[in-house]
Amino acid sequence: MKKFDHILAKSFDYKVGKALTLVEHTEQVVAAVEIFADYLGMDKNIARIGAIFHDLGKVSPVFQERLHKDYKRPLQGHEPFRHELASLLFLNLVDEAIRPQVIEMIVAHHKSIFKDKRGYGIIDLEDNGYDVFELHSKNWKDWHDDALGILNYFGIKTRPISIEEAEETLEYVLEYCEEKLNHFGWSEWKGLLMGADHYASALNFETEDTLKNSFQKPKLNFYNRQHDLFPLSKVDTSIDKPHTLVTAPTGAGKTDFLIRRCKGRIFYTLPFQASINAMYERISEDLKKENPNLDLRLLHAASRIVVSNENDEQEDTLKELQGLMGASIKVLTPYQVASIVFATPGFESTLLDLKGCDIILDEIHTYSDVSKAIVLKIIEVLHHFGCRLHIGTATMPSKLYEYILGILGKENTFEYHLSNEALDKFDRHTIFKPKDFEETLPILKEALKKQQKVLIVCNRIDAAQKLYEDLTKQFEGINSMLIHSRFKRGDRSRLETELKETFNTSKEACFVVSTQVVEVSLDISFDLMITDAAPLDALVQRFGRIHRKRSEKTIGTFKPIYVLPPPEAEKSTLPYQLETVEKSYEQLPNGKVLRQQEIQAKIDVVFTEFDAPKIEQASVFKNGAFELRELTHMKKSVLLESLDIDSVSCITEEDSEVYLQADRDQRKQYEIPMRYWTVAKKGFEQLERGGRPFVIPNKSYSETKGLLKEFLEIKYYDNPVNIL
Repeated sequence: MKKFDHILAKSFDYKVGKALTLVEHTEQVVAAVEIFADYLGMDKNIARIGAIFHDLGKVSPVFQERLHKDYKRPLQGHEPFRHELASLLFLNLVDEAIRPQVIEMIVAHHKSIFKDKRGYGIIDLEDNGYDVFELHSKNWKDWHDDALGILNYFGIKTRPISIEEAEETLEYVLEYCEEKLNHFGWSEWKGLLMGADHYASALNFETEDTLKNSFQKPKLNFYNRQHDLFPLSKVDTSIDKPHTLVTAPTGAGKTDFLIRRCKGRIFYTLPFQASINAMYERISEDLKKENPNLDLRLLHAASRIVVSNENDEQEDTLKELQGLMGASIKVLTPYQVASIVFATPGFESTLLDLKGCDIILDEIHTYSDVSKAIVLKIIEVLHHFGCRLHIGTATMPSKLYEYILGILGKENTFEYHLSNEALDKFDRHTIFKPKDFEETLPILKEALKKQQKVLIVCNRIDAAQKLYEDLTKQFEGINSMLIHSRFKRGDRSRLETELKETFNTSKEACFVVSTQVVEVSLDISFDLMITDAAPLDALVQRFGRIHRKRSEKTIGTFKPIYVLPPPEAEKSTLPYQLETVEKSYEQLPNGKVLRQQEIQAKIDVVFTEFDAPKIEQASVFKNGAFELRELTHMKKSVLLESLDIDSVSCITEEDSEVYLQADRDQRKQYEIPMRYWTVAKKGFEQLERGGRPFVIPNKSYSETKGLLKEFLEIKYYDNPVNIL
């Protein structure tokens, strides 16, 4: 039995059936920090010492009392206790030469030192009139010896620390932090400790076993495959330039091409959840034989951008493995790395994880204007920190292309475009412009009669739900599906699997009603499409789901796509701009083949302007440096909060009990991705485990239709007394 088992680091862990001791947690953080430091080329001894000291203040009886279940956090304005500040009372036991690095590892690994969200940073406490030393040295004699004992356990040479020396030490730390406010930049040491602490907190007793596969370069020989139908598979990717810009139609082999350009660990970013799900499964299947222990992770938006109750003393254990450092390959959307643009909490460890890696940015032109500006700023930051950037697109406005090339440097970028001869072999769609959906009904009926597969794409979820309801009544008995982004993750995964493995391969009539979730990287090939009008680049992506499977026999054959006219009201075109949708619709042929050779010119007619500097005011990275006081971070920026992305999750009433008892992988199956403002102000309970989901009424969810927004109110709870 380990010593000091009475001193806890965390409250009760349901997964392991016990509370984690401070010694156990420290061992786990030390194991992680040494691996991380070795990978990053940082001093392992300094890293180890910082990890040993980082949570030492948890020995204090004040902290131990707060781990008890019956403890209630003090109201705002009551005396706070920051365990990391108490840890620093023992700093004089550290070699003077490395004290600055150790301070940086400890003092801000939970809070910004200045202007913290809750005012709990070390300088905030001082400015707000607290006696920081008195708060954090309470009952010094009662815990001083245990703290030294734990340091001895880890091989640290100790001596008694008087209360006077401890006070002088904290004054030194405070002066150091105040001086840091005069400097702008970021701290690698802070990022290192945060990365290791979050890793160990997420995995606890699994930490050391999981670390064995961290930071491994994947073996990518699988992607050296070649095929005549995929022209990019024949292109030599060994060109000695770090960056890549490739333009080619859907189905030309861009994914293999981009991955073959990678030399190290890979971050593969895509715009939509469906895209990253499909890509994760694809890469997993492709590489499992050659990489049996591959650390491949999937990161959803709600895994990182969550509503926090700031209870970081007990909730570190809730962090997900997917968002942590060290994956060989991580599949995600760019929003999970947006912290490096806005310097929001944890940006330092994210930046360390990304530094020097291969970053694939697929179809970046499909984002909204604000999101696109953020992605471009991400490119700028990653380029500055030595990442190799590989960008693939089916369609990109020329001005956007030139802007990106300006960041990367033409001399450093391998550019590749398919020849006109190759492009001609990807002509596969005849476009029609019916006056309304009613005009397509006879066409839809005839297609189903011919046992064809029909894909119908709506721009908005509520429209898709209504249309699905109407069509299932009209075509009763025909196999059908509705898929969009507002399903439980478990149901969504099931639907995606059915879409790919059942509907996509069906020899019988079927129809699928969808939203934009089918646009990118979902490997399906239907016979006919009816779609809302949308921006031209998005439409080209949608078209790629029709007649996708190519063979020598299908080259030169065409399948129909029916594009509905733009609506008259601006609101009805959301999330797109009406003017862009109208210009895109005008560029489409009617009753003629859409020629791949002509798409670039049409794109440039639609997207004539490009305003890159939108993001500059909110970004803290400018002119190659962080304009940020050291050891601080920013609160969520206005732009980040305004992004129309799924940043929180919800679960239904009936799932709340099982959610609380489930492990982290099981929990995700019950979560429904959601926009923050859709639920945040409605008074729903927010659970304190997992992704901290909001609990919504059972009536607001259907297995076949997904989230039913009209029932998203407290009054529809089955058990309102028990929930609130």
